[in-house]
Amino acid sequence: MTKSIRIGTRDSALALWQATHVAEKLNALGYTTEIIAIKSEGDIVLDKPLYELGITGIFTKTLDIAMLQGRIDIAVHSMKDVPTALPNGIIQAAVLERASYADLLVYNKDTRFLETEGVIATSSLRRKAQWLNKYPKHTVEDLRGNVNTRLQKLETQGWNGAIFAAAGLERIHIKPKNHLILDWMVPAPAQGAMMVVVNQDDNYCFEAVNQLNHIETEICTHIERQFLRTLEGGCTAPIAALAQYNEADDSIHFKGVLLSVDGKEKIELEKNVPIQEWKKLGYYSAKEVLENGGTAFMEMIKQTLKN
Repeated sequence: MTKSIRIGTRDSALALWQATHVAEKLNALGYTTEIIAIKSEGDIVLDKPLYELGITGIFTKTLDIAMLQGRIDIAVHSMKDVPTALPNGIIQAAVLERASYADLLVYNKDTRFLETEGVIATSSLRRKAQWLNKYPKHTVEDLRGNVNTRLQKLETQGWNGAIFAAAGLERIHIKPKNHLILDWMVPAPAQGAMMVVVNQDDNYCFEAVNQLNHIETEICTHIERQFLRTLEGGCTAPIAALAQYNEADDSIHFKGVLLSVDGKEKIELEKNVPIQEWKKLGYYSAKEVLENGGTAFMEMIKQTLKN
């Protein structure tokens, strides 16, 4: 059986780039494809911080529904937007090779404000908490919208800067010259990676898409997302994680961070383990964080976000 694979995506410039990237890879393998753009709830509701919306998979839910209704065959996501538990009937078919996992600061005028007081913008609790941990005298404003919209807002709002994922800006070639790589900031779990999901009963699409899977990225993002899932238990929280494979000694280096919402308190963990231990590394690391004060942290975070 051959069929045209209908690729579901959000309609932002970045999401369309990602879907086109997957389409080109599938085309190169001999498959025919069609891109179907669908607006997600996360793109429509822009007047509230993401964590206030309280919806799991705010950017993926619409595509999940379209897939389960048979309107699309596969969906392409920024992996960091995908809930750690996929809906019934939908499975991960591929994780593409990771691009940059870094966060970067796009700044207005200059970076002198880093030495004094300043105002930066981000919709991410993780970025906000890490920023305030390092720059406690600064203020963080909420910034929503797609990448282009956020860059435009930065120009008009009078903020000193805003934080973006480097991969997003690089993929659609709009990374401004006035940027600073935040090499001290630990990324969101799976930042810089793309995930493709399919209907669990669709063997044709699974076999097609699975050929795009990058095993090293799959392992590292699995560890990071396992850490996130074990810590949060359905609660949005400032959680950061990065796993990296070291070919020289066949090991995994992992760093995980849990912060209070205001950034004043932080629990971090770092370890190096043989590659053979990857399957439960995220789980055991999260358990260690929870046992070292993380459980109380998570309760405090839930209360803070309720108020």
